[in-house]
Amino acid sequence: MRRKHTPQRTCIACRQVQGKRQLVRIVRTPEGAVQLDETGKRSGRGAYLCRRAACWEKALRGKQLEHAPDDLARLEQYAATLVEEEAAGGIDESTSEAAVK
Repeated sequence: MRRKHTPQRTCIACRQVQGKRQLVRIVRTPEGAVQLDETGKRSGRGAYLCRRAACWEKALRGKQLEHAPDDLARLEQYAATLVEEEAAGGIDESTSEAAVK
């Protein structure tokens, strides 16, 4: 029996290749807004980040997300929830997505 193909993506911060569902997609919409895309289905130019706080900090400090200056506050807010959840020992995707909205 043939195995089902799992899409692979690369984290823009640590360059580690993982399954698409294990990463968080950040998308720049055609209107120019930058949004988190937990589903991976929004239209627009996308980039992927691990769910680790270190990767988010690196991406926000570096030039990986420089095209999103107006929306950096929202992305930093999401990164802060990752730090809290990482310290608690787990990531609750419903909580982290709600924190951004």
